[in-house]
Amino acid sequence: MTAMTVTGRTSTAHPGGTPALVVVAHGSRDPRALSTVRALLDRVRALRPALPVHLGHIELNAPLLPDTLAALGDGEAVLVPLLLSRGYHVERDIPDMAAVSPARTRVAAPLGPHRLLADALHDRLTEAGWPTHAPRTSAVVLASAGSRAPASRADTARTAALLAARLGVPVMPAYASAAAPTVPDAIRTLTAQGYDRIAVASCFTAPGRFATECAAAAPWIASAPLGTHSAMAHLLLHRYDEAMKAGSGLKRRVPALP
Repeated sequence: MTAMTVTGRTSTAHPGGTPALVVVAHGSRDPRALSTVRALLDRVRALRPALPVHLGHIELNAPLLPDTLAALGDGEAVLVPLLLSRGYHVERDIPDMAAVSPARTRVAAPLGPHRLLADALHDRLTEAGWPTHAPRTSAVVLASAGSRAPASRADTARTAALLAARLGVPVMPAYASAAAPTVPDAIRTLTAQGYDRIAVASCFTAPGRFATECAAAAPWIASAPLGTHSAMAHLLLHRYDEAMKAGSGLKRRVPALP
């Protein structure tokens, strides 16, 4: 058993033992994002203390994913994207980085869509003031980062449907960039349809520019980013377990979502 530091904390690698969980975050210039992700990983470690858990970023923050994988040597790892839908990062960037690393890796599916993600979104809305019995003129805008990839928009639409089933009101997907409608456009559409209690559900993993801008557009309440919600920690482990059951070897393609 050897100790190594790849996340800003000392972790433990188990050569030939349990494959490590490498949580792959996007990275952000907002320092709150990095501290939030680190706190989320601490929750994962608390849930499964024997599992080696590491962090790697696609860009902007250290450690970058290639450095995290290099530190693992030729050990095994499951890469779980801390991303809420499919898109270029999930389908190309992460598998490509994994393919050139010395580690033996499997790439898990992103966190969304999944009922646990809907649970976290529901709880965050409740914390922001969503009533137990919402008026019939209530609606929600699901604010996401956005992507040009059709698969990403399809995943976000499925997450919106899961949340709508939980809330019993319409939930319209909207995006901070790269896709339409924008959050203000979605709010205008719902207002034109007669909804006058419109909340914004922040479908972001951590605080940052997009989350702040989307929340500022809310005409009523806006939920906080998902952050360290317990469902997020459980969902990271769920995706890890799914990938472990799927078999061994490098996965060039992300497994299909359930």
